[in-house]
Amino acid sequence: MNNNAKDEELLQQIEREVRMQEGAGKLLAASTRREQALEASKSLLTCNARILALLSQLQRMKKAQVLQRVGHRPPEAKPLSLGKVSVSDLRIPLMWKDSEYFKNKGELHRCAVFCMLQCGTEVRATDLVTVDRTLTDICFEEPLLFNKAGPGFQLRLEIYSTRLLEDLALGPAGPRRARRLQGSLGCSSGKKIRAAFESATMFRSKSSGEVGEPGTAAAVATVGPKFSLLAHTTLRLEDVQEGFKTHDLSLAAAEDDPFWLPLYGSVCCRLVAQPLCMIQPIISGQFKVQLGKDLNCWQNVHGVLRGQNLFCFHSQAEQESEDEPLLIIPIKKDTRVSVSGSECRSVRISMRRQDEDCTFTLGANTSGDARRWSEALWEHILHMSQWKQCSDRLMKIEMLNAAKRDTLKRGSLFHEIESWTDAWAETGLTGLVTPNRLSEDLHFSDLSVEVRALLSSYYKESY
Repeated sequence: MNNNAKDEELLQQIEREVRMQEGAGKLLAASTRREQALEASKSLLTCNARILALLSQLQRMKKAQVLQRVGHRPPEAKPLSLGKVSVSDLRIPLMWKDSEYFKNKGELHRCAVFCMLQCGTEVRATDLVTVDRTLTDICFEEPLLFNKAGPGFQLRLEIYSTRLLEDLALGPAGPRRARRLQGSLGCSSGKKIRAAFESATMFRSKSSGEVGEPGTAAAVATVGPKFSLLAHTTLRLEDVQEGFKTHDLSLAAAEDDPFWLPLYGSVCCRLVAQPLCMIQPIISGQFKVQLGKDLNCWQNVHGVLRGQNLFCFHSQAEQESEDEPLLIIPIKKDTRVSVSGSECRSVRISMRRQDEDCTFTLGANTSGDARRWSEALWEHILHMSQWKQCSDRLMKIEMLNAAKRDTLKRGSLFHEIESWTDAWAETGLTGLVTPNRLSEDLHFSDLSVEVRALLSSYYKESY
């Protein structure tokens, strides 16, 4: 993919998040129930995080392009293998005072809490949970998957909280809301992205208590609940393991903060990773393999390099029908690969097995095929070395079952905003959204009655 195509793809992602930010802000202002406002405020926060991450990526790409144009060549970096990283079964222990937990004394302190996790430009968020002194742990069981992680990934986990009050102030009604939310979904991309950046940085700034300009997401955020950072930590490759592991938290709130909760100071979770080099075929093709120690005993095979093995089948048809391979050559992080032979057509694969040196010899049809296989093997071994313990064995990533995924999708305001903005973008319509256009031009079969009512209420009062 060339630079222009990458820029265009990134700009499209930013514009999509801007549309979602606008939708979240408008739904927040139109919310009449606490649950609606909490979900909308959470969605607005995650949209802002995605926008800032994508803008940072765009800035890095532009800087690299400028350096390339002026003739500056960056040092060649080793090729990286991407992979999947999953976080699941989050447990955050609480440390209530004895009088609060056992004797049920003192003021009832209730908060809405969720976790936001960011790895590169990918941002994920857990469900919202209500926390009070009846709980000893804050639990988020659903797995969160990141698909574009490199071996040097830094996965930042942030815990956000807001105090739940019965008299929670929701969005203002009538003309005032119309004045604050005036604007168009058909604005130019440049203005949208600039406004999104300003509102995102203001909304994410912990020290800023000022109201943004009318119409920005920061201004809209002041009309509903505001989530504040409670604690955070960063997970890296060395934290990956099959089972559960405890990680220290950096606390960002004091006891006198209204959103404060008595965190124990740690978080327990299951962090696993699947390098793509362990699950995807790397290279395949025909070659000869030497069987045993007889130098004249060769077998034509179809080879497939995947994970920690080079599978050798009688033919490609056997490989496609998932028959048992004729031979399996183990490929580990300490495996040595070299090209030999008078015409450089042989590839030697050496390793140490049970305190003995073991060597396999592959015979290619041409020196070019031998070079192709040797380079693929070298790069594969390098990728396994970069992923360290994650390439010792294939870790299992737990996925959300279909029934629970459908339930979460139906119940999440974020997903409903997402489907609404995606459907609107697919129509190619520009200009203001009016109640007539909403009902005549767009057909949102997957929007709930609640969100339809919110949108209808907003547009009726705005026009």
